[in-house]
Amino acid sequence: MAADVSSDPYDPHRLAWLRLARSRGLGSTLFFRLIERYGKPRAVIEALPRLQAKLAPKGFALASEASVVDEIEALRRLGGVHLMADEPAYPLPLRAIADPPPVLTLLGRTDLLGGRVIAVVGARNASGNGRYLATQLAREISGRGLTVVSGLARGIDTAAHQGGLEGEGSTIAVLGSGLDVIYPPENAELHARIASAGLIVSERAPGTPPLARHFPRRNRIIAGLASAVLVVEAASRSGSLMTARLAAAEGREVMAVPGSPLDPRHAGTNQLLRDGAALVTGIEDVMAALPDWTTAPSKAPKLSQPAAGSVAGKAASPPVSGPAQAGPSAPAAPPGALPDHIATLLGVEPMPVDEVIRQCHASPSAVQNALLDLELDGRLKRHPGNRISRALA
Repeated sequence: MAADVSSDPYDPHRLAWLRLARSRGLGSTLFFRLIERYGKPRAVIEALPRLQAKLAPKGFALASEASVVDEIEALRRLGGVHLMADEPAYPLPLRAIADPPPVLTLLGRTDLLGGRVIAVVGARNASGNGRYLATQLAREISGRGLTVVSGLARGIDTAAHQGGLEGEGSTIAVLGSGLDVIYPPENAELHARIASAGLIVSERAPGTPPLARHFPRRNRIIAGLASAVLVVEAASRSGSLMTARLAAAEGREVMAVPGSPLDPRHAGTNQLLRDGAALVTGIEDVMAALPDWTTAPSKAPKLSQPAAGSVAGKAASPPVSGPAQAGPSAPAAPPGALPDHIATLLGVEPMPVDEVIRQCHASPSAVQNALLDLELDGRLKRHPGNRISRALA
């Protein structure tokens, strides 16, 4: 399925969406909470004077229209495009994670977003055997028509991209920088090959440097795009394990290649196997471990209403899903006191939003609005799996 990303880049709705996404002090989770409450990005912008007192402590500053127009023009000069999270071409598996990026910048074959994606990740200081196996597995995965996604880092990532380029499924590189900023520099040729025969993806504006804090955020996109994550080599504390844990939290399959307990580069993968990851020694293990292609994502984030100026999308925060578990009920709170009432229910342990709704005897929309008020006040912390807790001072 090809991904149609041919929307007018200067459409007022898209400009407003990009302005909010590029605003300082507004993370992706809060971005979608505001969209969910107000329906459209222009409505959020119009409401900002009323929200200023709550957003100011977060260092919020709305991006100017001129700055996002400059970004659009810079991206067009590179041959790239923007893809907004409320647009039909936005990948459903990525849209289903707890905090999907509001905007993606894309360079290359956007049709790869419509196929099935397998992440292949691992150590930067990979062994020769690890690189060889990553290349071979990625080549065979791509040869089965599946797309290999990785992070363009040294070691296993590089080998995975090289192997992915050799099959019809090709490869997607997710960057922790702007898509025109090549890191590490020695992967310049590989970056060019992927931009031509694969796809480069970033949530950041062109020209953004590869800062250390960007890479954990990059990992959630790798995990979110993939229906499964294969870790070839990883130390006991590594970004690859973070990607695997993020994938597991979103209900994706995790696979790992076993290795010698004498080599610290295998400590992380061996731990994954002890924790229940599928063991992989070849392509048949990969194919056997893959979840059913027809299985829908465990969560389906949505917008409260279709975005103006675009085909109706389905993106935002994870919705209330399924019946809540039975538990002690709390008296209903008066509508005006709902945020304070919810605050009394929350402790330091995360609590499902479904259960909050059940105990409040309030409508889902009323509870979501109250949760946004608590979040803006710094009294609430969100967790994966549509759970919340009291924010610690």
